[in-house]
Amino acid sequence: MKRERKPFNPKNLRFSFSEGFDKLQSNIPALIVTCVAAAILMIVTCCAVFFTNIKGAEKVLVPNVIGKNWDEALIEMQIKELYPRINLRYSNVPGDEGQVLEQNPQPGAIVKGYSRVDLVISRGVVIDSVGNYVGKNLTEVQMSLQTLFAGQTKPLITLATPTYIPDASEAGTILEQDPPEGSKISEPVTVNLVVSRGPNYENTRRPYVIGQSINDLLQTIARTKIVFDITSHAATEGEKPGTVVGQQTIEDEYVPNYTRVTVEMAMPSGSNDDNAYGIFQVKLSDYPFPVPMKLDAFTPEGTSYTIVSFSHPGGNLTIPYEVPAGTELVLTVADKVEARKVVN
Repeated sequence: MKRERKPFNPKNLRFSFSEGFDKLQSNIPALIVTCVAAAILMIVTCCAVFFTNIKGAEKVLVPNVIGKNWDEALIEMQIKELYPRINLRYSNVPGDEGQVLEQNPQPGAIVKGYSRVDLVISRGVVIDSVGNYVGKNLTEVQMSLQTLFAGQTKPLITLATPTYIPDASEAGTILEQDPPEGSKISEPVTVNLVVSRGPNYENTRRPYVIGQSINDLLQTIARTKIVFDITSHAATEGEKPGTVVGQQTIEDEYVPNYTRVTVEMAMPSGSNDDNAYGIFQVKLSDYPFPVPMKLDAFTPEGTSYTIVSFSHPGGNLTIPYEVPAGTELVLTVADKVEARKVVN
């Protein structure tokens, strides 16, 4: 049996909307709570999905690339998803240019993917051939090579003990070298040198220094090629303090350069002034040729001056001094401080 439809009444519709709006107004707190709860649930769900799908970097084994060429090492790092950081350094092994010398972390270490690995790559050797040393001073060449290979465990060029011969050129001048200039370096090489001793046949007139004061003797030391072995004692009656009172007897008028001559000085046993008197003495190495030296004085007041400059073959060295008490005496041998002493 067919149900009979009731005719549409707009008043009924208005009543329904009004009733629903009234109900909604009465449930606003519950609606707010529901919305907040839905938002929180959505955020938690999104975070869960995000952290589930995003994985941390996987850990990888650091490969060993030491000794390999730089391009091969970079490819291995790329395969492992590691980022190399390059540092360049000179080496002392000819032919290793472009090879990896060191790495950090070490081979076999476990690190996270995309980590950085420090690689030290060789720039090659500092020089690849022997230089020209003929005509140069031996000391200068030694210092130059020492500076050139500073920090290297095994320098590419080593100087053998030189052969010294008499020559008209200045003492210390390099006359010959082997291997010659331009020789290629494929491995560490030792260079043999022939060095001048200077004009060995030049003689010096024998000195006579008895009666000389300390300053006079210092001037004689500076201008003559004689080595004075000086001793001293406290001045006795009849001796003038601060003067030479004895000298080794030499019969020949001329003697070979740097002949040793014994000298005795009488020193003040006490003084009313503020000066210190004595003999500066030091034992040096024996040099194959006379080496330039100087003795400087640094006073307590902060001033400084050179007492004497001279050349000496090494061994026992003695220099008289008369300086203010508390002065520091500094001996320099070939521009290198060899000894120092404070005198009082």
